[in-house]
Amino acid sequence: MIKKWHLGLFIIIVLALTLLSACSVATVAKVGDRVKADYTGKLADGTVFDSSIGKTPLEFTLGDGSMIKGFDAAVVGMKVGESKTVTLQPPEAYGNHIDSAVTTVPRNQLPSGLVPTVGQQLQVTHSDGSVGVVTVTTVTDSTVTVDANNPLAGKTLTFEIKLVGLTSAK
Repeated sequence: MIKKWHLGLFIIIVLALTLLSACSVATVAKVGDRVKADYTGKLADGTVFDSSIGKTPLEFTLGDGSMIKGFDAAVVGMKVGESKTVTLQPPEAYGNHIDSAVTTVPRNQLPSGLVPTVGQQLQVTHSDGSVGVVTVTTVTDSTVTVDANNPLAGKTLTFEIKLVGLTSAK
């Protein structure tokens, strides 16, 4: 014989399990979703090169090409509130360093009044009209060497990522 309190307890347990089951089926990030992530990027020696901590989280659409491949791939499958650490080799990050992107130019070809310093970034206009950024790597009395590679090209990068928001693609 089933007592009323047994039936009530059974119903409460079933409802609780149903709620727990619904809560545990969290949406995971997939290509096409709009996501927000907090992150800290570090070089192989542990030096932090960028972070969103204490700032606005990074917001982007997974798979739209706006992020480096490895970061984008790391976020796919994450749930809101989940954190992970990933280490990316250069091809998954900013690519390998390309030696042919380093050029030495005579100082007299620089705009008058420009005093280049090592580490300085300069905007350049290419012959096809496109604009790029180069970093000054060496300065002599007669020449300036500039590097058109991304400053993080050729480096192994580690990212600590926490997914803080997700809007599913429809």
